[in-house]
Formats: sequence, structure tokens, C-alpha cells
Amino acid sequence: MQYKARKRLAIFVLVIGLPVYIILAVTIMSYMMTQEIRFPLVVELFAYVALGIGWAFPLKWVFKGIGQPDPNEPPQQQ
Repeated sequence: MQYKARKRLAIFVLVIGLPVYIILAVTIMSYMMTQEIRFPLVVELFAYVALGIGWAFPLKWVFKGIGQPDPNEPPQQQ
């Protein structure tokens, strides 16, 4: 994937995808906490950790190298 396309995808993920994911995660956690039978603390902790870092691992390839200059761009002359 080209650098510019990856950069646009990273911006899209951060501006649109991450807020949608946060809403989904909050909904899941509030559903877990409002049940008549409450889950054990260890299960809730695991769910918070999994939801907190679970989005980053599948999308690591999108964000890798985004802060660097475009590798396909010719060097600028000064």
C-alpha cells in the first residue's frame, strides 16, 4: 500500500473508526455490569485490557512509519 493511502487510512481510523470502537466497547462493558449476575473482577479486568489494546494490534501495519517522511519521495535539494 502506498504511503499516502496508508496515511489517509490512519487518519480515517483515528477520526472515525476509533470513536465508533469506543462506543462499542463502552456498550459491551455497560452490558456486562448491568446484568443481574455480575461477572467476577478478573473477567472484567480482562475485558477492559482486551478492549483497550485489542484495536491496536490488528491495525499496527497502518500506523507503522506514518510519522516518517515519504520513502518514495525524492530527496529535497537545499
